[in-house]
Amino acid sequence: MFPNNSPKLQIAQSDDYKESYSNSVQVRVNLWDFFLMFGTISQTQPDTVNITNFQGVYLSPQQAKALANLLNQNIAQYEGTFGEIRLEPTGGNGPLQ
Repeated sequence: MFPNNSPKLQIAQSDDYKESYSNSVQVRVNLWDFFLMFGTISQTQPDTVNITNFQGVYLSPQQAKALANLLNQNIAQYEGTFGEIRLEPTGGNGPLQ
């Protein structure tokens, strides 16, 4: 990507950096952006599923494609080590989103 004299990469977290758990990701797409909305799913009644969204992130189409490639590579490595990731819900974890 860069010539032989690649710049030094420095990564830092901003003062408001935080980490959160998400088991729901909704995606909206338009000509200019991909919008990922992260949340958590809970089900307290058999006929009601609640999704509480807590963070939205806009990505350029190029960055979205780079993220998809990165996720696919890491999923392949994970499955090679730990076995296939099954998408069917198991043990009352609720629906997949």
